Parts: sequence; C-alpha cells; structure tokens
Amino acid sequence: MSNLQRITLACFLAYFIMSGVLSPIGIITGPMADHFDQPITDIASNFSWLTGGIFFGSLAALIIYEWVKLKSALMALYGMILLCLISLPFQSELSGIWLALGLVGACCGAGLAGAAIVISKAYVYERRASMLIITDGCFSVAGIVTSWLAVQFLAQNIEWYGTYLFVAGVACITIALCAISSFPDGSSAAEDAEISTNEPWPIGAWLCIAALFVYTLSQFSLLLWLPNFAETNLDVPRGEAGLLVGRFWTGMLVSQIFVAWWVLKIGVRRTVMIGAIASALSTIPFWSMSQMEELVIFAFVCGAVNLGLLKVTLSLATQMMKVPPARLVSALLLGATTGTSVAPWISSRIVEATSNYTVLIVCTFGYSIVAVLVILAMALSKEAEAEAEIEVAAVEPAA
Repeated sequence: MSNLQRITLACFLAYFIMSGVLSPIGIITGPMADHFDQPITDIASNFSWLTGGIFFGSLAALIIYEWVKLKSALMALYGMILLCLISLPFQSELSGIWLALGLVGACCGAGLAGAAIVISKAYVYERRASMLIITDGCFSVAGIVTSWLAVQFLAQNIEWYGTYLFVAGVACITIALCAISSFPDGSSAAEDAEISTNEPWPIGAWLCIAALFVYTLSQFSLLLWLPNFAETNLDVPRGEAGLLVGRFWTGMLVSQIFVAWWVLKIGVRRTVMIGAIASALSTIPFWSMSQMEELVIFAFVCGAVNLGLLKVTLSLATQMMKVPPARLVSALLLGATTGTSVAPWISSRIVEATSNYTVLIVCTFGYSIVAVLVILAMALSKEAEAEAEIEVAAVEPAA
C-alpha cells in the first residue's frame, strides 16, 4: 500500500468514525432510556453533548491546523477517541457518559476537518470533488454497518455501548495508519490563506454554509426520530424500526458510488440542484404514509436521491473562488457540524411540544429551505461570473 493510499484510507476512516458514533443514536436512545430509567426525550436531548462536541471540534479546527502538524494532530485526536469510547462500559453515571461522548464529538469534529484538508492537498482539483464524495460514501458505509450492528447487539442483549466499542476498534486502525504514513505539510494551508486574503468570500459561499447547516439539522433530526415514530405510531418492533436508519444509509451509499462518477459527467451545479430538490420531495412519504413496508422503501429512496449533497455543496462553494482557502473548507464543515450539534436539542423540544410526527414534517420543510438556498447560491455565483466576464471584455480592447 502506497503512502497516498494509506493517508486516503485514514481519511476515509475518519468519516467512518464520525458516522459510527452518530448513526446508531436513533436506535440506542430507547434502550438507554430503559437502562437508566429516563424519559427518551431527555436521553435524545443529552446526545447534544456528542453533537455539541462535534461543533466545538470543528470550530477549533479553524486554528488547530495552522499550529499543529496534520499527522500529530490526527494521531492525538483519534487516540483520545479510542480512550473515551473504551471507557463507556466502566461509566455508571450518565454524567460520565455524556462527558466522554462530548470529548469524542470534539475530536471527531476536528479530525474530520483535518481529513478534508489532507484530501484537498493530496488530490488535484479534477479529482477532489469525486474523492470528497467517496468520503461521504465511507460515512454511509458506517451508517449501514453500525446501524445493523446496533440492532444485532440489542437483539443479543448486548449493552447499548456495544457498537461504540466496535468504532473504537476502527479508531485503532486509524491511529496505526497515521503512525506509518507521511502527511502533506500543513504550512501550505497558511500559504493558501495568504493568497486568498484579498479575495472576499462570495455571498454564494455563505449561502452554501447556511444550506449545509439546515441540511444536517434536518437529516439528523429525521434519522433520530424516524425509528421512534415507527415504533410508537405504527406499532413496529424496536429492532425492525431501527432498520429504517440502515435502509437510508444503504440508499445513500448506492447514490454516492454513482455520483462519484456522475459528477464528472454533468458537473457539480446540476448535481447539487437535482439532489437538493429530490431530497426535499423524498421526505414527504415519511409523514404521509402509514405502512412500515412503504417507509422501508422510501428510507432507501431518500438516501439514494440525496446524491452526496453535503460534499457536492462543499465543492460548489470552493469553485466560487479562484483560490479557495483551507479556512473556507473548515467553515463549510463547521456549518454542517453546527446543524448536527443542535439537532438533538431542537428536535427533542419539537417532540416535547408536539409529537414525533410533527418533527418529520419540519424536516421536509428544512430540506426545502436547503433547495432554495443552494439554487440562490448558484444564481448569485453565475451573476458574479457574468459580471467578471463583462469586465474582462471591456479591458481587453484597451490592452
């Protein structure tokens, strides 16, 4: 295995780990509530320790990689994740569990930004968007695997933290890959930032950041409460309800494998537009259908029509600048992780005030906002490009 292959695999595993700690939440909240004799809304809300940690880790990533080498930072971050995850079986109080998961989230958030920076430096522009979409494919693989493991572990009466111990094993592999690999020099990130100092971020890029925030807020809220909705409203057994999450990630994986090739054929802009509109429409059946068989089908469809929306939106934003700085990539990921971080708290408040049925409708509304934001971002960036072409045409005759 070459050095490039090793660091690429380490970056893919960073995405696997992030998904591995997030994807089972909708499945294990019920068993955790039973184990600790707490209301399920309290357990779901307190997972904001994990998602809030992701937010703070993403925020810290804006400066970490300007001071610490990529290799040293990633080894330290995933070493902390390993220690925190293997401590879960020894925690007897919820306060200790939330603290450990908060640290895991912070390290995942910072590690994910580092992985994105490594990929942006290791691959040329033409392949960058495709590789970033493949990282999301790894995210989806983790969603499928860990959701399935969570269901299987609970069926075998294995404690709720069983899946997290599996993720700890993946963290071990990531640390080993980092230890034996050479990483791109982090100093070039500062050089890129210096080159781009005089180029303000376009409004379209800011709209993409907002879109990623709403997107992850809607998606994570959907996956958090869909199994509970099926269990309580449709009288579906807990294990069968949990499989809806796996079906969603399976559909997304199939889509991302296809889009990694398709985006090279039709371009980022068309992919973003199709994925945003289709995602909004595909969530309507979750609250308009009343049969579990239909929900299983549409969970797969919803994941499939997503078209790797997070990473193609990120790629869209970076294409709006001549020299996109590493800080823009971190800011885009920060927008996404902020949505993830507040999703448990916001969605739990909605459920407490209304019902788990209402929160599914709100998710459809959120996906619709994403479609409006990305379409507006593309329209504004096209207008800016047209104005730039007019200016160039006006200058050339004088030259």
